[in-house]
Amino acid sequence: MAERSLRGMKIGAHSLESDAGVAFVARREESYHCEDGHTFTVTFAEDAEAPAVWECKCGKRAELIGGADGEDDEKPAKPQRTHWDMLLERRSVEELQVLLDERLELLRQGKLYKRLH
Repeated sequence: MAERSLRGMKIGAHSLESDAGVAFVARREESYHCEDGHTFTVTFAEDAEAPAVWECKCGKRAELIGGADGEDDEKPAKPQRTHWDMLLERRSVEELQVLLDERLELLRQGKLYKRLH
């Protein structure tokens, strides 16, 4: 029966394109270790930065072994800009004082926010 079976190529299993002339990017391997004792390697491009933390196959955090000395993966946090900071980018304190005085005067004269009773 095996002699009579059709022989052919497996579709999608093999590429018809040759590997000749293909230049692969330079690679390096980094090792990670998780708290359950798993140690594994991840391959990166030579110019890529390896993150300090990688997720292990068990789902826990694995830390880079012998990685960048003392460097954090996180960028330093920018100070949070408040509404007041953004307002001062557009107007000076003197301009804001003039606007406040104008609005308070209108409010005192009753020309601002008249209520219907």
